[in-house]
Amino acid sequence: MLRKIRLAFATLCFALITLLFLDFTGMLHGWFGWLAKIQFLPAVLALNVGVVLFLVILTLICGRVYCSVICPLGVLQDVMAWIGRKFKKRKKLPYSYSPAISWLRYGMLGIFIIALVAGFSSLAALLAPYSSYGRIANNFFQPLWQWSNNLLAYFAERAGSYAFYETDVWLKSWSTFIIAVATFVVLAVLAGRNGRTYCNTICPVGTVLGFLSRYSFFRIMIEPDKCNECSLCARNCKAACIDIKEHKVDASRCVTCMNCIDKCSHGAISYTTPKKVPKQMNETRRRFFTVTALVAANSVLKAQKKKGDGGLATIEDKKIPERSTPIVPPGSLGIRHLTQHCTACQLCVSVCPNQVLRPSTDLMKLMQPEMSYERGYCRPECTKCSEVCPAGAIRPITKADKSSIQIGHAVWVKKNCIPLTDGMECGNCARHCPVAAIQMVPSSPEDENSPKIPVVNVERCIGCGACENLCPARPFSAIYVEGHERHRIV
Repeated sequence: MLRKIRLAFATLCFALITLLFLDFTGMLHGWFGWLAKIQFLPAVLALNVGVVLFLVILTLICGRVYCSVICPLGVLQDVMAWIGRKFKKRKKLPYSYSPAISWLRYGMLGIFIIALVAGFSSLAALLAPYSSYGRIANNFFQPLWQWSNNLLAYFAERAGSYAFYETDVWLKSWSTFIIAVATFVVLAVLAGRNGRTYCNTICPVGTVLGFLSRYSFFRIMIEPDKCNECSLCARNCKAACIDIKEHKVDASRCVTCMNCIDKCSHGAISYTTPKKVPKQMNETRRRFFTVTALVAANSVLKAQKKKGDGGLATIEDKKIPERSTPIVPPGSLGIRHLTQHCTACQLCVSVCPNQVLRPSTDLMKLMQPEMSYERGYCRPECTKCSEVCPAGAIRPITKADKSSIQIGHAVWVKKNCIPLTDGMECGNCARHCPVAAIQMVPSSPEDENSPKIPVVNVERCIGCGACENLCPARPFSAIYVEGHERHRIV
C-alpha cells in the first residue's frame, strides 16, 4: 500500500515537473511552478527558508522521501532501473547489498560546496540533480513534444482547426546538448545496472539528505525474528542498502521507495520508528557538517549582499555578433548575481517564447542562460523567465519594471548599415524600438538629403534587441546590443 501511494505521488510530481519544461506557452507555470521552487538546491540558493525547513523536517520525519517522490532525476532513475531490469539476463538477482562508499559521497559533496563558494557554478550545475534533469528535459523531451505539437498543428490546419500552432525546433547550445547526452547515458548505465548508484555516490543533495535521514523518525526496519533471510528484499533494493545478514538497513542510502516492504511475504520489514536509540553522531562527522553548513550559509549570504510586438518571423541566416559583455535576462540584476544563484536548470530557456534565451558556452558560466537576438528579441511585455526561476537567479519583475531595466545598450556598426552600403532607406531599428531610443539622422550634417543613419540614445536604450533582430543587414546586423555587467534603472 505504501509503495503504491509513493508511486502515485512520484508519478504525479514527475509528470508535472516535466510539463513545466515542455510547456512552451507558459500557461502551466501559474499553476504548478511551485514544484520547481520546492527543489532542494534552488530553494537553498534562493534563500527560501520555508522550503528548506520543510524539506529538512520532511527528511527527519520520513527519511529520503524527497529523493523518491519530489526529485525528478530520482524518479527518472527509477524508470531507467525498471527498464534495465526488463533487459537483464539475471532477472532473479537484479540487485545486491554493497557497503557505502562514504569517501566518494562526502568527497563529491565537498567538491560541490567548494565549487559554489569559489564561483565555479558550471561545475556545481553538473552535479545538481534538478539542473541535470532540466537539461535532459530541455534537450530531449521538449523537441519531441514540439514535433508532436507541430504534427497536430499540421493535421488540425487541414481539418480547418487552428487549436494548435507550429513552433520552431532548434538546438540552443551544442555544449549543453552534449552534456545532457552524457548525463543521460551515465544515468542510464548506472541506474540500469545498479539502481540508485548516482544518488548514493555522486548527488550532493542525496548526500545531505542521506545524512539527515540517519536520524529520521520513521525508517525501514527489519525484525530478525520474522526474517528467514530469503534476501528477496535485498535483491529488490535499488539503493543496495539492505544487509540481510545483519538485518540492517542503511538509512542514509535508503530512498524510502517501499519496494522491500512490498516484496516481503513474511511481514519482517516495516516502515516504522526504530526500537533502539540511534548511536551518537560521530564527532568528526559532526564537525565536518557543521563547518560545511556554516561555509555554505556564509557564501550564500555574501552573495546576497553583493546584489544590489506580436510574433515575428524567425530570421535563420543571422549570425551572433561578438559581444564584449554577455547579455543576461532582466530581473537577474547582473552577471555576478546570475552566476552566483543560477543552477543551470534550463527552465527559463524552455519557457522563453521569443527564442532569446539559450545556454551559455562560456566555461565559467556554462549552461547558464544568456541572451542573443538572431531569432527574436526580448519583448517588453514578456516576463516569463522571471516568473519561473526557482533559485532566485532571475527575480520576479512586472512588465512596468522590465521597460525601465537596462540590460545593455545598442551599438551601431557603420560598415553593415544598408543606407550606406546599398544606398537604400531603412530605419527598421528606429521604427521598432519600444522606448524610442533610436533616431534616424542624415549621415552628412551638411546635406539633409544624405542617407539617414541611426543614432542611439544609450541612456534611454534598455537593450531589448528589437533593433538587432529586425535589422535587415546580413549576416551581421548593422546594430547590435552590448550587455551590462550590472543592470541599471533608466
